[in-house]
Amino acid sequence: MLSVSNLSVQFGKRVLFDEVNVSFVQGNCYGIIGANGAGKSTFLKIISGKQDATSGHVHLEPGKRMSVLEQDHYAYDTYTVLETVLRGNQPLFAIKKEMDELYADYTDENADRIGELQVEFEEMNGWNADSDAAALLSNLGISESFHYSLMGDLDGKQKVRVLLAQALFGNPDVLIMDEPTNDLDFETISWLENFLAHYENTVIVVSHDRHFLDAVCTHIADIDFGKINLYSGNYSFWYESSQLAARQRSQQNKKAEEKAKELQEFIQRFSANVAKSKQATSRKKMLEKLKIDDIKPSSRRYPAIIFEREREAGDQILNVEGLRASIDGELLFDKVDINLAKGDKVAIISKDSRATTAFYEILNENLKPEAGEFQWGITTTQAYLPVDNASYFDNDLTLVDWLRQWAKTDEEREEVYVRGFLGKMLFSGEEALKTGRVLSGGEKVRCMLSRMMMLRANVLMLDEPTNHLDLESITAFNNSLKKFPGTILLTTHDHEFSQTVANRIIELTPKGVIDRYLSFDEYMNDPSIKEQRAQMYSK
Repeated sequence: MLSVSNLSVQFGKRVLFDEVNVSFVQGNCYGIIGANGAGKSTFLKIISGKQDATSGHVHLEPGKRMSVLEQDHYAYDTYTVLETVLRGNQPLFAIKKEMDELYADYTDENADRIGELQVEFEEMNGWNADSDAAALLSNLGISESFHYSLMGDLDGKQKVRVLLAQALFGNPDVLIMDEPTNDLDFETISWLENFLAHYENTVIVVSHDRHFLDAVCTHIADIDFGKINLYSGNYSFWYESSQLAARQRSQQNKKAEEKAKELQEFIQRFSANVAKSKQATSRKKMLEKLKIDDIKPSSRRYPAIIFEREREAGDQILNVEGLRASIDGELLFDKVDINLAKGDKVAIISKDSRATTAFYEILNENLKPEAGEFQWGITTTQAYLPVDNASYFDNDLTLVDWLRQWAKTDEEREEVYVRGFLGKMLFSGEEALKTGRVLSGGEKVRCMLSRMMMLRANVLMLDEPTNHLDLESITAFNNSLKKFPGTILLTTHDHEFSQTVANRIIELTPKGVIDRYLSFDEYMNDPSIKEQRAQMYSK
């Protein structure tokens, strides 16, 4: 279907890809993974023809159509929403446009041409194009009332959904998507997962959402050491098997037959776990082809995220009564009554992200509520990771001096001690002497995590903690939170975080809260809760 031959990419002296050879075949979904800077997005641009390689070739099978998720959110501002989706299938749209022009200026001379176009149009299922495009838009949360609006009149999140519908429209032979779940809610992501899990053509996707990769991928394409290696299975299989491969490589004295037995047991255990998933039932029994023999230890560096408490909190954690907040006259939440107890790990959710952020800002006394009050337990200490951390880095301090601000004693202010926390987050040597102003988004979040670790709080508050982080940091972060014995309040679009960390779900709405001791999946799939949620958000 799509093949890459002898592909090399070099920027100055830096070699990004070196003689890469890989093929992507029909019926498979390939998750492209790699450390930040490995070249994931660059690779997608090259195979989609938007960027040239230094050398090598990209070959798409003749007669096959490729569709790419558009990254320029302003490219279609002068077109209607429906036309934007139809333009996703350019051959079909070109025929439709020519037919419309000929009908508008109909003569006997162009009748034969119209007939030819109609035959082609019917072969491409063109007569159903408008209804198919409308169905895609509706499934992605764009109601019919917006279908004839101009793209320029939509907000950013709506545009993302329209452009996703454009990429999916017309059943492309090769579908290429870079971070397709960005700005989507859980319901829409779930729909997309189901759509792609049953998609019969080739899908190539970059995503930092592990649950999404696990739900849709039949293969992982790992960019490492300037090469791309393909592995059967989803992201979890690749991650766990690469960790196992690294452990086995370090076990020099372990007999070969013992290692082989361990590998086989791993495959059997993983296959049993995955066999119940959507992926297994819809992906042509890919489990039968799972192999670990060729998987190599990764060059990835995983940060050491370890949250320790200075002391254990008592039974009373947080009491909230009658809390209400609005922005510009728009009610975000009201009648919020919550009592948190020891052991609660809570996913705070809302259909409006401004509501959850306002809630955290109130709890951290950065914002005053319109009504209500809250009280922390006297034995609690809090550490907060805000969604916007810009104010923390509005200075010229080195990272060592920056982190030193939160050291509690003279001993903890020692450079060696502070560097230890930075080192755990992969800031070692000269890296620790950079200033906050030059850091990337992911580096800033890792600094904020160093700060939280140093505070040794027994309550963690996390507002979109995975923003800007790579898969390695997200995985390490997730594992750390699962082990943390204190209280957690988190809001995240990362499904895996919510499902594996939270034991309680609290949803903030304009008409009060929905509060359940359930896992995230149980909460989102409960029919009675779905009905209650609809009522709580109704005007």
